[in-house]
Amino acid sequence: MKADLICQGYGLIEGPVWDPTRGLLFSDVLHGGVFCLDADGAVTTVFEHRRGIGGMCLHAAGGLVVSGRNLAYKPFDGGDSLTLLDRDPDRGRVGFNDLTTDPVGRIYAGSLGSSPVFEDGLGPRAGDLWLVDLDGSARVVAEDVLLTNGLAFAPDGRTLYHADSRRGTVFCYAVASDGTLGPKTPFVDPGRGVPDGLVVSVDGTLWVALAFGGHGVGVYGADGSELDFIEIAAPMCTSACFGGADLRDLYIVSGSDGTDSDRGGGIHRVRTAVAGLPVATAQVALPGAGTRAR
Repeated sequence: MKADLICQGYGLIEGPVWDPTRGLLFSDVLHGGVFCLDADGAVTTVFEHRRGIGGMCLHAAGGLVVSGRNLAYKPFDGGDSLTLLDRDPDRGRVGFNDLTTDPVGRIYAGSLGSSPVFEDGLGPRAGDLWLVDLDGSARVVAEDVLLTNGLAFAPDGRTLYHADSRRGTVFCYAVASDGTLGPKTPFVDPGRGVPDGLVVSVDGTLWVALAFGGHGVGVYGADGSELDFIEIAAPMCTSACFGGADLRDLYIVSGSDGTDSDRGGGIHRVRTAVAGLPVATAQVALPGAGTRAR
């Protein structure tokens, strides 16, 4: 299959989220901002300025949880941002990248030991995988992630997929009822490009964006076998998200690397035979109710 380009003009698009009331929400890591592509193809600005957002999810309070220099809640009504989990450079946590929610609304977010995009003088350093629980408390549930990227749950909520881009591998973890993760197990090595953002469909199929020359999305069965490949024109394929009224529109986002412009990143779309698995709205308590990190 080949996806059609429907929108272009961004540096590095990440964090695609489908909002049934608004449309496709997405960020521009390099130039900053969160934007919305509506059903008519019009793009509006949701939040200005903030750069480095690699992951987002909807929150039940009426806003977005976004990554970047910290993990923060930003209300759609323009109220103050609230920090859910802050950076801590002294402990090797300079920011956060991709994130997702589990079926009950807890947040899993990967921390960064060094920035993969902005120069910080640190060189490659591993990060961790964090869980923000329903009461707002946060804890590390997996360690030694060289470059944390895509996160998504299997339909039964008992398996978490997680891309480690520097290792070139999508791993999986067994998930306990309290959100604790079992050992990290290799699931698939795409063999082309670098695994980045990923998403799951209702039949348990995994759809993995392949960055740095990957030119598209690899489609893998629950046993890790490659089932299909969806091509896009851009080499820097960064993430994917199911949307549309029936969740059968696969939106594929890209960055400008490998194009002839520093704003060559775009949004691509293709119809799929299977619907995407809905991603739960975050239900974690917002700061002010005893939030703590340990």
